[in-house]
Amino acid sequence: MNIIRFVSEHQDIFYGVYSSDHPDSAKIIEGDLWGAYKFTAVDAKIRQLLSPVVPVNILALGINYKKHGDETAMSYPDQPILFIKATSSIIGHEESIVLPDAGADSVDYEAELAVLIGKKAKNIAPREVMDYILGYTCANDVSARDWQFEKQKGQWARGKSFDTFCPLGPWIVTKDEIDNPNDLGIRCLLNNQTVQESRTSEMIFNISDIVSNLSRSMTLLPGTVILTGTPEGVGFTRQPPLFLRDGDVVSVEIEKIGTLANRVVAEP
Repeated sequence: MNIIRFVSEHQDIFYGVYSSDHPDSAKIIEGDLWGAYKFTAVDAKIRQLLSPVVPVNILALGINYKKHGDETAMSYPDQPILFIKATSSIIGHEESIVLPDAGADSVDYEAELAVLIGKKAKNIAPREVMDYILGYTCANDVSARDWQFEKQKGQWARGKSFDTFCPLGPWIVTKDEIDNPNDLGIRCLLNNQTVQESRTSEMIFNISDIVSNLSRSMTLLPGTVILTGTPEGVGFTRQPPLFLRDGDVVSVEIEKIGTLANRVVAEP
């Protein structure tokens, strides 16, 4: 099923079950999606889609596609490379990516498959991982490259954590709907032109290995979002570089999930 988080016509915020057969409404989910909840037959009109999750943590991987490692001239890692994005960077489908006044000259796109943890996980084996996953969504790991590589001397967190730098959505597709998340088509479009295109089968570390590995460092709490890395084609490796500009529209498309689209605006 597709689970959305949305604002209703009466300005209430709900989780709901979404169907493309009824695109203007959803069946309300009562309770806590990360604890006790139940499905209802109550319909609510959708006024606005929000990020499908308010995460407790955003854990993200660097260099998890070989061709992305090649284009960045970075060696392939022996284990997942982890960085953390601020939870305040989250936005939803059709919300605006804001180019920060603190530096907007080298803001980049990164299409990624996001994994949502559904229950507490610590020191789990790869074969156990699917028991702990709620589902998947599209993500864009927006990155200010000047802050990432120069102003913070290679520390990635700040350049990837500006407000609006983690679009997620448009919904959570529950794991039962996707037989093999390790072989999904993924692409990024900038103003309707394809700039990234690959398959998750090209990842260096698959989803089971990623989640198991991270669970050995920290407790993965319900509501944790894991970004699994981006394929080749990012803007800063191109000649000339291709960065986001005011008025652009950037979209992330993932097979069996959908399309996450966001307009780019300059900070007032």
